[in-house]
Amino acid sequence: MNAMAEFLRIRRGRVGPADVGLPTGPGTRRTPGLRREELATLAGVSADYYTRIEQGREAAPSDAVLNALARALLLTDDEHAHLLALADRTAGRTPRRPPAAPRPARPGLRLLLESVRPSPVYVLNEVNDVLAANPEGLALLAGLGDWPPAQRNTIRYTFLHPAAKTVFADWDRVARNCVAHLRTVEPAAQEPTAALVAELSAADGAFAALWRRHEVWVKRAGETAFHHPEIGRFTLASEVLDTPGGGQRMLVYQAAPGTPEHDAVVLLAMAAQEMAAQDRRPVPEENPSHAPDGGPTG
Repeated sequence: MNAMAEFLRIRRGRVGPADVGLPTGPGTRRTPGLRREELATLAGVSADYYTRIEQGREAAPSDAVLNALARALLLTDDEHAHLLALADRTAGRTPRRPPAAPRPARPGLRLLLESVRPSPVYVLNEVNDVLAANPEGLALLAGLGDWPPAQRNTIRYTFLHPAAKTVFADWDRVARNCVAHLRTVEPAAQEPTAALVAELSAADGAFAALWRRHEVWVKRAGETAFHHPEIGRFTLASEVLDTPGGGQRMLVYQAAPGTPEHDAVVLLAMAAQEMAAQDRRPVPEENPSHAPDGGPTG
């Protein structure tokens, strides 16, 4: 077994089904962590192919497969970079430079996020990485805030988050438009574009099919229909505000005052406030009476 295969095997044993939204099933599981078949399904590869990787019989999986495995195993950025380095070593390739982290949202744009509340707003880069969002923005795309900040990307959310097909009432249109928008990215951002396209193509057949259509569309003002799990159905107008230089732009969803849609935005702000309150809620201490026999009680 090579170092990459050993790393994957060990990390698979540290991720339980509940950590990735899978049922544990009845009885006691004989396998610690995820089964190979479960990890393969989450990563969008065949169980046989993943087994060959973990047994050291496939020494050069593509970056798209490695990225999908890293996501399924909930690896941190450092762990993901380590997996890629192990893959380069196993395949005899020259070690790659670590990918540059997305530049943070500019301070002025972060201030605008607060100024326009309760409208949901995001600061995005060329490939739709979410550089910043206000609480309403995180609440609108249900589940986006559960992902680590480095994983938050509105296109990745559209295709890979299980809630997206419910949150977007017209998911087919949203999916088609965001893929067509990705085709318009400037040449300076081709490297992160290629990485995102490879990742999503490997993980989702719908994305791969849409990418092959070569449709082109630049996102500007429009309307998006939502079916929020807590608030229900509503449609919001959107505006895209481009900023000169730096490749950052703001996506703003809004509604006219006095309309049912504005009421929905107010409810969204209340939901965001409740989410924040839950995040700040202290974790209750363990009941001493439940401590294991002979173990510490405090």
